[in-house]
Amino acid sequence: MMRTHTCGDLRIGDAGRRVALCGWVDTVRDHGGLVFIDLRDRYGITQVVYDPRDSQSAWEQAQRARPEYVVRVEGVVEPRPADMVNPNLATGAIEVRGSAIQLLNRSRTPPFPLDDAGAARVAEDLRLTHRHLDLRRPRMQANLAQRHAIVMAARRYFDRLGFLEIETPILTKSTPEGARDYLVPSRVNPGMFYALPQAPQQYKQLLMMAGMDRYMQIARCFRDEDLRADRQPEFTQIDIEMSFIEPEDIYTLVDGLLADVCRAAGRPEPPSPIPRMPYAEAMSRYGSDKPDLRFGLAITDLTDIFRGSSFKLFAQAVERGHVVKAINATGLAEVPLRVTDEWTELAKQSGFGGLAHIRVQPDGSWKSPIVKFLSEGEKAELASRLDIRAGDLVLFAADEADKVHPFLGRLRLMCGELAGALAGDAMAFVWITEFPLFERGEDNRLQAMHHPFTAPHPEDLDRLDSDPLSVRALAYDIVLNGVELGGGSIRIHDPELQQRMFRRLGLPDEEIADRFGHLIQALGYGAPPHGGIALGLDRLVMLMVGAASIRDVIAFPKTQKAVDLMMNAPSRVDPRQLREVHIRTLVEE
Repeated sequence: MMRTHTCGDLRIGDAGRRVALCGWVDTVRDHGGLVFIDLRDRYGITQVVYDPRDSQSAWEQAQRARPEYVVRVEGVVEPRPADMVNPNLATGAIEVRGSAIQLLNRSRTPPFPLDDAGAARVAEDLRLTHRHLDLRRPRMQANLAQRHAIVMAARRYFDRLGFLEIETPILTKSTPEGARDYLVPSRVNPGMFYALPQAPQQYKQLLMMAGMDRYMQIARCFRDEDLRADRQPEFTQIDIEMSFIEPEDIYTLVDGLLADVCRAAGRPEPPSPIPRMPYAEAMSRYGSDKPDLRFGLAITDLTDIFRGSSFKLFAQAVERGHVVKAINATGLAEVPLRVTDEWTELAKQSGFGGLAHIRVQPDGSWKSPIVKFLSEGEKAELASRLDIRAGDLVLFAADEADKVHPFLGRLRLMCGELAGALAGDAMAFVWITEFPLFERGEDNRLQAMHHPFTAPHPEDLDRLDSDPLSVRALAYDIVLNGVELGGGSIRIHDPELQQRMFRRLGLPDEEIADRFGHLIQALGYGAPPHGGIALGLDRLVMLMVGAASIRDVIAFPKTQKAVDLMMNAPSRVDPRQLREVHIRTLVEE
């Protein structure tokens, strides 16, 4: 073997042992007569010292070593002098007294520093262009090792519970819904296309109909959509489906999974059970269906206080059937005027006339243009309802609830960030339940809030046609620190109800038959009640390691424009390849 140990193996108990190590030269230090090399691999760093009195030739070769050269060294493990012990290294109590060094490969000077601090000062595009170098950084290697540990913990957990990991097809049928499909032309079927799966949704439901009962998969998914820090065109999810279950079974299953994952990642375990919150409450109190519960600042309903108030702006809103709500940004009364001016501009962009707010002075007095319109009774009720104290900042909004909630939700997050509530290692999990089954799309057409295979809440089924927007779904999301980790639902297992759902979404029977005929047919052969969930593995790892972006926990990610800078993909292909798949492009050469 080329090496007897890795660069992270050796300890004081190995003193006197002859070893061989391989790795990259991290640093070279020439201290007069001695040459010190820090040798690095993904397991750690070992210090190797060369003395010309031991081997003149090895010492001369060590002098010629440069950072990122790949070398093999031989020598004897020795304890470091007491004043040279490095407590920050696992191998810091020993060093290898080198007797030989073999150059395995030279390296050009890297285009950026390969230490974490140095790389942090470099543009991300440069690091992604040379991702193979970026992955040599300790932080990146630790992130990928943590990702591996989380995946293994998940697989062991599901295996204990009798799940089967079953691979579903990558080349599948295009059934566009939500994001755009990535299409793959078929050479042997001219004019026909496969689609890369946005999720294994239909396949995992078909597996339940096949009697597989408990399925899981570390599944690759593809969506041609606009990207953000937590989005990629190709991503990985922990995909789960079970038969003969209710939502409570999913909650219990995922609670246990997350406990195992947190243990594997060295993070505190979530509470058991993880708290649940209905969608309506999440929107009303936090202005979001993925509330960050690391801090309070809940939205408070003040509508009744301003009914008939002398403050006409709010009183008229209440008369129109709208709501008046506020958040008390405790301790933020001294926030600079430029910040409240920015918030006021945000209010105008969101369709409000401005931002009504009250600053509570150190002496307890209220400073705001609206104070003169408030009666003493109204001020007393506000102080009690919002628990107003010296140093607080109260922010109001009045309009339709669907407009007020998301606006105050955004302000709440901004206030939390200003207060430092989003920093640190706190982890706040919550289940959001009872989502609406439908929502209005951009064209005002009815669309499924999750997907069209989601079962309606049995209590609301009689309103599916008469009042569809009031129908709740047997759908649920798991949220961590304001980030949706995953979502799922109990599925429709009755073919007639599934057909009715498609029609309610405005799909003609011909389109239903073309796009979903296989599913309708399968449901007619004794489909069991079933449901599941998919958790975003990339997001989960990102939150567990404290990374700022999922690109930091994916080995070879793409940019926000879906470009692989290292491989220069996507790229043009040879015209002959296009002819073979019967395609002619509209893009000019």
